[in-house]
Amino acid sequence: EEGDWRARVLAVAERGLRAVERDSLAAWVADDVVVLVPSPEADVAQRVAEAASRELEMSLTGFHLTLARSRPTIDPADLHRAGAEAALAANVAHAQGTTLISFEETGAYRLLLPAMSEDPTELQRFHDETVAPLVAYDDQYETDLVHTLDSFLEADGNVARTAEKLFTHRHTVRYRLERVKELSGLDVGSTDGRERLGLGLKAMRVLGIPGRTGPAYERGAGGGRVPAEEKDR
Repeated sequence: EEGDWRARVLAVAERGLRAVERDSLAAWVADDVVVLVPSPEADVAQRVAEAASRELEMSLTGFHLTLARSRPTIDPADLHRAGAEAALAANVAHAQGTTLISFEETGAYRLLLPAMSEDPTELQRFHDETVAPLVAYDDQYETDLVHTLDSFLEADGNVARTAEKLFTHRHTVRYRLERVKELSGLDVGSTDGRERLGLGLKAMRVLGIPGRTGPAYERGAGGGRVPAEEKDR
């Protein structure tokens, strides 16, 4: 039953974190386990997170777990801010497939925290105006436009490196990027287009919106594959 499962997760997490800091507190809040570590030292919080992660991985095999921590806070009035930092970091880590992450390690995502905390509707609107059509297209046709775009941006706009990373043909990458342009109205060949699409991807992760990670099968591109006889250029 769900109640038994939640109780088990909480018990395992508490066993791990209290092995490092005995006065740590943990409780379910909605769909997350929230932990309070009574120490202002970041290294203590890191060791608590690592211990809890090890305990959870050993006891709950077959599950992907994400542990995120905020910056230390002393004033109880800052707990809301700390919770928002941990939530943002958890969403980023989940999207990246990372198990452990701190708010400081989220890089440029930190700049989106005020938007997430104070006006998430504006962040949602920016997502809707940039990458939401790609997410919808991927969901409908089981394609991989979002992942291709993300890989292309990580490769600094290099098509060959993107194709190598995705184990696909450069023509296929170019085709997908053209679909990105058609659906979003933003050109990855322009600085403004890349910046807006990159921020759209960050907004997607901060908001916790999942993207497809499966194979690409774009209609009109030979199922996402280029015929073997077609030469690369």
